[in-house]
Amino acid sequence: MTTPQSPRSDTRARIIDVALELFAEHGYEKTSLREIADRLGVTKAALYYHFKTKDDIVRGIVEKMAAPLDDAIAFGEGKDWSPELRDELLRRFAAGMGERAPLLRFFHENQPALRESAAGLAFKERMIKMITLLHGPEPSFRDKLRATVALTSMHSAMFLLKTDLCETGRELSAGSGVGLEEAMEAALEVALEVAAHIEPPAH
Repeated sequence: MTTPQSPRSDTRARIIDVALELFAEHGYEKTSLREIADRLGVTKAALYYHFKTKDDIVRGIVEKMAAPLDDAIAFGEGKDWSPELRDELLRRFAAGMGERAPLLRFFHENQPALRESAAGLAFKERMIKMITLLHGPEPSFRDKLRATVALTSMHSAMFLLKTDLCETGRELSAGSGVGLEEAMEAALEVALEVAAHIEPPAH
């Protein structure tokens, strides 16, 4: 049985990391499986053992990125809504977000290619489920909007940080004086501030 520490899992993780590097350099559409295999130093046949197509690699990327989201959803499902649950859901979603920075960048830069893909649609469904848990039952439109803004603040922080870095040409730790960890802390702070205005159901 394959375990998280098995050689097969390690190879899959390496393929995803290398694919993300190439997607960032050349774009998803212009990157071939051959280029991924060459960067890894393996044959295409070896790559096919783990991923048959680029879409399969994208599914692997989504699964990796969605793991904390799935954990947060599992934690929140079946519980009565409360401000404490709302805030804990956001903290769980934000945990380790900095480590998933390359995945977030991939999503931002390849949205047209992902929007209608099976992997992209599956991730969208997860986000909708998480938003629903955040705003709770019988939400107003404003509360739905607040839940959405709160949840996507982490993604927005990554976009803003990357934009600052592109404009300044500086290293990550020097972008506008804000590093990745600080950016994620700020994103969670903003998310909690926005979510604090979600009104509990009036009964």
